[in-house]
Amino acid sequence: MTEDPRDSVSSDVASEAILSSGVSASARGAGARSQELAAERRSSRWEDLARYAARRDGASPDGAMRRELLVLWLDGDPYALPVERVREIVRMRSITPVPRVPAAVRGVISLRGEIVQVVELRRRLGLAGHDEAAAGRRARIVVLNGDDGQLTGLLVDRVSEVLRIDEDALRPPATREADAVSALAAYGERFVSLFDVDRLLELDA
Repeated sequence: MTEDPRDSVSSDVASEAILSSGVSASARGAGARSQELAAERRSSRWEDLARYAARRDGASPDGAMRRELLVLWLDGDPYALPVERVREIVRMRSITPVPRVPAAVRGVISLRGEIVQVVELRRRLGLAGHDEAAAGRRARIVVLNGDDGQLTGLLVDRVSEVLRIDEDALRPPATREADAVSALAAYGERFVSLFDVDRLLELDA
């Protein structure tokens, strides 16, 4: 039987990482140290999930190659990132503008003492700018690990789930998306666009 390409990762760490991607009410009330500890636990869960995905990339019992993907949304459309590149997901917070940066860069945030550049993914893809009022509490910053060890945050409308997709379900992207999208995959009655992270983070000055 062919597995539904929307089949979610079954491990508890995947669902827990999604559900706890923001600071809980109890953590907020417990003060800065509690928030820091909660954030460290979330980061650890995402690192565990990334390692889990890296180990599972390979042949499944039925011989199919599998990919683990984080699904995010922009302007009502689904996109995906390889889970192994995701360090953590944080709620929207104050972003400090910086001068003389590419147009897609909103600024920087401090994440437990580390400076993280934040890229507004809508601008990077040429979509309408991020509407914080419309996005409300669902907006997230997806923090990615770069090959050079540098952290980059992607501002997105929301994140929804972690998927396991067969490698042979991936298809070449449309020409207009080819600069940042490496593949398309069936996602219910529509398609999800899989980003090439390295190309996505190549920003024009």
